[in-house]
Amino acid sequence: MAVDQVQGGVAFKGAQDQAYLTRKPQTYLGMALASLRRDKLTLVAIGFVVVVALLALGAGAITGAIGVEPNATNPANQFQQPYLIPYIQWMLGMDPVTAPTMLYKSGGVPHWLGTDQLGRDQLARLLYGARVSLSIALVAAALSMVLGVGVGAMAGYFGGRIDDVIMWFIATLTTIPEIYLLIIVNSIFRPTPLTLTLFLGFLGWFGTARFMRGNVFKVRTLEYTNAARAVGASDFRIMLRHVIPNSLPIIVVITAVDVGALILTESILSFLGLGVQPPTPTWGNMLYRANDFVFLRDPVTKDFIGLHLLIWPGVMITLTVLSFYLIGDGLRDALDPMLKNKK
Repeated sequence: MAVDQVQGGVAFKGAQDQAYLTRKPQTYLGMALASLRRDKLTLVAIGFVVVVALLALGAGAITGAIGVEPNATNPANQFQQPYLIPYIQWMLGMDPVTAPTMLYKSGGVPHWLGTDQLGRDQLARLLYGARVSLSIALVAAALSMVLGVGVGAMAGYFGGRIDDVIMWFIATLTTIPEIYLLIIVNSIFRPTPLTLTLFLGFLGWFGTARFMRGNVFKVRTLEYTNAARAVGASDFRIMLRHVIPNSLPIIVVITAVDVGALILTESILSFLGLGVQPPTPTWGNMLYRANDFVFLRDPVTKDFIGLHLLIWPGVMITLTVLSFYLIGDGLRDALDPMLKNKK
């Protein structure tokens, strides 16, 4: 009996070893993707961001099919409540009156998420606002990533006086709150999507440079970096071919988190009246304008008639920022080879 158990154990171990030998070798990218596929929360966040991005890209086609425009005003149709719920009730036979009445008042145009104080369609403005807000955040994050990676790599790789000067410059600017700098800049220049993107990008790379510098301190002492230096590779080639590519995980994670932070920053500036100015819609300035009508009531029914203007931009900002933070956290786990889920 004991001999059979030993033989069975040996056979099982042999089969296991054979499976390991015949298994295809795992690459770093393959392991990262496998880890990411197991992270359901990150996949949901990525899916949400992709859907929002597709809706923003297709804003023109969607609003054209519905028959609305983001800046088309109709004062006679101001503060119309969202048509979505009455339409569902109408289709289910629960309320055959409200939806047709709303459709008649709006001239046959369905305002699915209602209208604002000027009769502008809220859904159209949300879609176009997503295009502006995401574009500002993505381009500004890319700009700050390029600046932060380049400056941080130089500081960490060369060290010495170069590192001292760069870190002194960063420390000096970071003593001034970023939001205060942005308020000063936006008070001097008229904020447009382009100028706001440039300001956010040029004032948002300090954290990326610090993270990059710390990672380069570690990478520059590893064997492959020393080997490249020993065979005569130039400093520029070592940084471009070895240091920066091996810092890619931290670059990707920081960029993903920065996009969410920049959406929030743009919304804060717009909420303060210092962001992109109307009539160009962004989620932030929509939220800012809605703040004036939170407690507005219908003179007849006494119902609040401006809450839908506050809810939808706030929900989109919250979910989008949260999604980018979750994506950054998930990418950090997937790209870190030291975590247990890599086994």
